[in-house]
Amino acid sequence: MRPKYSLIVPVYNEEATLPELYRRVSSVMGQLDAPAELVLVNDGSHDRSLEIIRDLNHKDPRVCYISLARNFGHQVAVTAGLNFVRGRVVIVLDADLQDPPELILDMVEQWQQGYQIVYAQRTQRHQESWFKRFTAYAFYRLLKRLADVDIPTDTGDFCLMDRRVVDVLNGMPERNRYIRGLRAWIGFRQTAIRFERDPRFAGEVKYTFSKSFGLAISGLVSFSKVPLRISTYVGLFSALVAVLMALLVLYWRFVTPNSPLTGSAAIIIAIFFLGAVQLVSIGILGEYVGRIYEEVKGRPLYTLAEVSDFMEFPSEEADKNRAYSHRSEG
Repeated sequence: MRPKYSLIVPVYNEEATLPELYRRVSSVMGQLDAPAELVLVNDGSHDRSLEIIRDLNHKDPRVCYISLARNFGHQVAVTAGLNFVRGRVVIVLDADLQDPPELILDMVEQWQQGYQIVYAQRTQRHQESWFKRFTAYAFYRLLKRLADVDIPTDTGDFCLMDRRVVDVLNGMPERNRYIRGLRAWIGFRQTAIRFERDPRFAGEVKYTFSKSFGLAISGLVSFSKVPLRISTYVGLFSALVAVLMALLVLYWRFVTPNSPLTGSAAIIIAIFFLGAVQLVSIGILGEYVGRIYEEVKGRPLYTLAEVSDFMEFPSEEADKNRAYSHRSEG
């Protein structure tokens, strides 16, 4: 019998949180109205995470797992889980217990009322630095203003999705995945559940500033062409400034030939200004070209090292996504 509910948890070096995660998630699964599975996606952990996951799988048949061949990143790990899950209702949450598993029951209630996507929206972040809170606040509002679709603010990957939504996500071929943006792009009936984000239960923060910054850039580039337009506008503005400076230099040369502004200082400032504009524009263009490069290479999103027992895959698209891994293992 296929489970009705599937819970996806990406895991990267979470040996300290896995026992408590299992205890709380198992309690929630026991309160659901139908069978549920817990799919743990080991994203190339270097600690005892995989060993603990194997032990949970041995003790509880509801626990399934996927082990990626190396660390591919959080978004790819979630994508791998989406490719394998069998439930009619799919819930994604993090392993650090900052996403309270008990909120799943409220999400299921909203799904039963007809919503196909229920996302958790943070109202407060406990025990996070002011810098983290400020940058997160600024990014979500900048993305909402610049993106081509309405991406809700202060939301992460903690959400519930109907099987129809998951099938659409699995059919989307893009490689630089920003799942919370894709979730908003595909539409369907959506609603939010607000919550206060708990501090990490144990262990070290895995999403460092550089990873968060990379995800932010990916979100902006994937869902907005505004940065390209900004570089165009800045280029036109700098061209206008260059023309004005040329006229001013000619004026100073003939009217006030002894003025210090006619010397090398003005020229150096103009060179630095135009050089900065060019480098920023090239950098923005490079972000888009780099993503085109990743797409045309056509490499698989991930490779598999180990998979526990699963029933048949939920869709033909998921079979295509995983065909390479079976060939490599065979």
